[in-house]
Amino acid sequence: MLPEDTADLRKARGAFFTPEPVARYITQWAIRSYGDDVIEPSCGEAVFLHQIAPEHTGRVVGVEIHKSSADEARRTLHDAGVNAELHVRDFFLHEEFGKYDAAVGNPPYVRYQGWTGAARAKSREAALRAGVSLTNLASSWAAFTVHSALHLRPKGRLALVLPAELLTVNYAAPVRSFLMSHFAEVSLVLFEERVFPGVDVDAVLLLAGGYDPEGKTGTDHMSLVQVRDAAGLDGLPLARTWSPPTRGAKWSGGMLSPSGLTAFTRATSHKGFGLLEDWGDTTLGMVTGNNKFFALSPAKVAELGLAPSDVIKLSPPGSRHLRGLSLSADAHKALGNAGQATHLFRPAAKPSAAALRYIASGEALDVHEAYKCQVRTPWWRVPYLRPADLFLTYMNADTPRLSTNRVRAHHLNSVHGVYLRQEHSDLGRRLLPIASLNSVTLLSAETVGRAYGGGMLKIEPREADLLAVPSPALVTAHAEALTALRPKVAAALRAGNLLQAVDLVDEVLLTGALRLGKKPQAAIRSDRDALAKRRMDRAREVSRG
Repeated sequence: MLPEDTADLRKARGAFFTPEPVARYITQWAIRSYGDDVIEPSCGEAVFLHQIAPEHTGRVVGVEIHKSSADEARRTLHDAGVNAELHVRDFFLHEEFGKYDAAVGNPPYVRYQGWTGAARAKSREAALRAGVSLTNLASSWAAFTVHSALHLRPKGRLALVLPAELLTVNYAAPVRSFLMSHFAEVSLVLFEERVFPGVDVDAVLLLAGGYDPEGKTGTDHMSLVQVRDAAGLDGLPLARTWSPPTRGAKWSGGMLSPSGLTAFTRATSHKGFGLLEDWGDTTLGMVTGNNKFFALSPAKVAELGLAPSDVIKLSPPGSRHLRGLSLSADAHKALGNAGQATHLFRPAAKPSAAALRYIASGEALDVHEAYKCQVRTPWWRVPYLRPADLFLTYMNADTPRLSTNRVRAHHLNSVHGVYLRQEHSDLGRRLLPIASLNSVTLLSAETVGRAYGGGMLKIEPREADLLAVPSPALVTAHAEALTALRPKVAAALRAGNLLQAVDLVDEVLLTGALRLGKKPQAAIRSDRDALAKRRMDRAREVSRG
């Protein structure tokens, strides 16, 4: 490491130097013969190229934008007898496609806040050459991964150290899809401990072989290996196989323990489990543009003198009141009496005189200047959604909750609405909120959702579609037992004891129906707890940072 190349400078350009055992393992996996042509993008001081034997006869190329690091790499590789070409330039301007048997390395990791301007524009353009469109939230490694693959010959191999974000973040979905579509085999090595001491980044090793430039073959599964640390690479355990629901879906299942993944796969492969989208459609709620103006308490409605035709029934903004099994008429009334906004200002075709006065007051306060208000006519009529059958909580400290909309209230975009298919409507309204309180669904939520600020688990409608829930057939078969559980489950939820409620449902659906033993259930619960703890721990680390 160069003395003048400080830790702050390396961090700014996303350079985290790779431990030698990791570089050695990756290079040995990727290089199959002395004649292989090899490229290391963003090579730094070429820790990967240093693993190549002096006897190597194939072309060895490193690309590095930082001149001092490239000069040092050139000198040390020469001293080690490795015949390598070092290019001091931006990798995204390196246009030698299709000439290498292997691409190895540790792409720079710069978060989207620092990956801006010309650097971001060039990286996104490079990814687009492969048909991969990256959002503005993408960190630097995403484009590097795709651009590295574009340097491969057919059947070439890609071996990279990547942040564990690859497995979970939404912006990496096109990268995951690209890898599954363009490589015949995809393997991941995961670590229980961090491999970069002092660096707040969890790493995984991506090993992808059998590159297909046309993307016509690919694979629908991957191999997973988990070790404690870099030293564990010397004696890897047997790999396990896992198939994501879709090619672009999160790979969070790769973070499960071997026993947890086996049990989870067994449960979700059973005909008794399916996806939430089998029951119906999950949608975003209504967007007002200004909840303070449009969402009104009963007292405020009375104060304004609004007519019944000026408002519609509303589930109050937020989801704290949706932690039970249903939102009943009595509960809705109690929320209103407590001062919560249980009405939405949405006049009928002809607003009352009081409504017209309220509209005028909104214009005096420039409410109509909000973007969402500007783009609709009239500005004060919020786009309508019919009442959903079920509510699904959007932001969750513990786990997403389903509750029956018994009061037939409308909902805002702080929760999602689930519109059940007609054939499942009665069953789903009565029993899906109870049936979904099982350990398999809780673990599934951790794998399809994503961590958000403060460690909250956020689930979008497209992610909710992939949530593993009991199938209509299973719920029908055990409707009597689930109905009998309702009082006990409701009491546990009122007491804030989610896991007690889950224990009750597990006994009926996992133990009784699926014949899933106590050990597999314990593995599922342990993995769910570990993933939940991980997102909370990450939130604490970010807040400290």
